[in-house]
Amino acid sequence: MTTAREVRGEAHGHQHRDVSGGWLRPAVFGAMDGLVTNVSLIAGVGGGGLSSHDLVLAGLAGLGAGAFSMAAGEYVSVSSQNELVAAEVRKEQFELENHPDAERKELAAMFRRRGVDADLADRVARQVSAHPEQALRVHVQEELGVDHHELPSPHTAAAASLVTFAIGALIPLLPYLSGYPRLWLALVIAGAAAFAGGGLVARITDRPFLRGAIRQLLLAAVAAGLTYGIGTLVGHVA
Repeated sequence: MTTAREVRGEAHGHQHRDVSGGWLRPAVFGAMDGLVTNVSLIAGVGGGGLSSHDLVLAGLAGLGAGAFSMAAGEYVSVSSQNELVAAEVRKEQFELENHPDAERKELAAMFRRRGVDADLADRVARQVSAHPEQALRVHVQEELGVDHHELPSPHTAAAASLVTFAIGALIPLLPYLSGYPRLWLALVIAGAAAFAGGGLVARITDRPFLRGAIRQLLLAAVAAGLTYGIGTLVGHVA
């Protein structure tokens, strides 16, 4: 099914990427959160002097708990936001049905604020108001800043978050699961993943690769370093 965004893009010979589908933010956040969370957890446990078996157990527990927590959080967050939008859309629909003249004048005022001449703004408002669904859509877009026909999917957000968190959290565990239980190797692999992931996200959003890569690497390094220090301190005290 062709969306309104695609129709607008085709009319001008180009298309924009989908920025409201609800998958990019939770996917990026999930992957980076999974990576940073688990490499920090592993660094803390490793700094405390626990065995490789305990480290893997903690890492897998962190992967499972974090992935499901992230998915649940994204589902509830996006669902709540959509429900709030739906409630406001119902209010606007009520106003359009019960106070059509006032809403038409309000719409004309919106067009005038955008630089349309008063007479033309009034004519356009009348034409739009003659089609109730289109009038509702325009009012919602102008007053709420969203298109209630193109809201992000909570299922998509939850699934993207769950899968990418699990993938990110699995990366620092790879040396242990592959038979090379070395903390330094896990940290190096996680650092490389953070660098690549940060750079990739930067390119997706048309920013310099190196800037995004270094930023993500530094954030991961700080988190892992702090938890390693805490684990070392607690391990020595115990």
